[in-house]
Amino acid sequence: MPIQPSRAPARPLSLLHALALTLFLLLPLTAFASGVTGVGISAIQIPDPVSGKPTGGYVFYPSSQPTPGTTAFGPYDVAATPDAPAIPGAKPLVILSHGNGGSNLGHHDLAAYLASHGFVVATLNQLGDYFRDTSKVGKIEVLAGRPVQVKSAITTLLDDPKWKTLIDANRIGVAGFSAGGYTSLMVAGAKPRFVRFVDFCQHYPQNQDVCGKADKYKAEAARQGKTMEQVLNAMQAQLGKYGDTADPRVKAVFAMAPLSLIFDEHSFDNVHIPVFLYYGQNDTVLPPEANAKHIQPLIKTLYAVKEVPHADHWVFLPPCSPELAKDIPAMCVDPAGVDRAKVHEQVNADALAFFRKTLDVKD
Repeated sequence: MPIQPSRAPARPLSLLHALALTLFLLLPLTAFASGVTGVGISAIQIPDPVSGKPTGGYVFYPSSQPTPGTTAFGPYDVAATPDAPAIPGAKPLVILSHGNGGSNLGHHDLAAYLASHGFVVATLNQLGDYFRDTSKVGKIEVLAGRPVQVKSAITTLLDDPKWKTLIDANRIGVAGFSAGGYTSLMVAGAKPRFVRFVDFCQHYPQNQDVCGKADKYKAEAARQGKTMEQVLNAMQAQLGKYGDTADPRVKAVFAMAPLSLIFDEHSFDNVHIPVFLYYGQNDTVLPPEANAKHIQPLIKTLYAVKEVPHADHWVFLPPCSPELAKDIPAMCVDPAGVDRAKVHEQVNADALAFFRKTLDVKD
């Protein structure tokens, strides 16, 4: 709000009043400098190079307008104010990639937290693998398309007159959960070996999340006169179908419980940026020994790795609203001894510290 001129006769300000006025005028600046601001949120449309259709997302950004509470976006209570004024100046950018069947607000708490500390954060629905449509899961459209969709989000923001002045193109990171963790590693330069799905499902035949449709895929392959290995090797040859899955603009990756069973000892040969790995100790969806712990020694640029004691896979989703707890109860309940709210306090703080360090952000 602009300061209106007073109609009262001018009179000398006392030292105390002058100091108070100075603090008032500098408040937005000092709030930003201390790393805590309000948070704005705006919807965006991102071209999807895979389907040729636009996909919806959100941009979270630092605002001079305080965020008094939360705003309801469907089943999510988001700590951001729609279309609040942005604090000018170029800031680091982080793209968030959701998990299998997730949504562009599935990690709204991390997005709002980073934005409140000076980052621009963008999310997107990953078409073919989001809550309204998972028809391309397990197919090249998702396995190779996800990272290309993230790249499109970065390009869209850097080309958009509304956002490009708020983003430092030399300070970009990606964070992702589950299939989004896989996506973030791909953007960093990792190369999967799809045939490893076969070996995993032989060792974990009861894993319905990864292998639940293995028999169906095997039957489809047989009808084509092929083995699953042949089908997956043919898919491997299509890895570059939508363009390079790596993005050299990305300088750091924060991967939470990543789908990583399909990476081998040479998958990270071209990863040259810092990677932070996070996983739950008792993850039953993506068992750590075949996923996060499997790739831990393979990443030469590993920045840090953290295990959440006793936690299952879904601990990385924000604490559920009552509506979500009713709709997806299995994803909203944690094992005994796991406090999801406290876990997120730590995860969010670790993500902030990581991106500040690796993207060279000064406190």
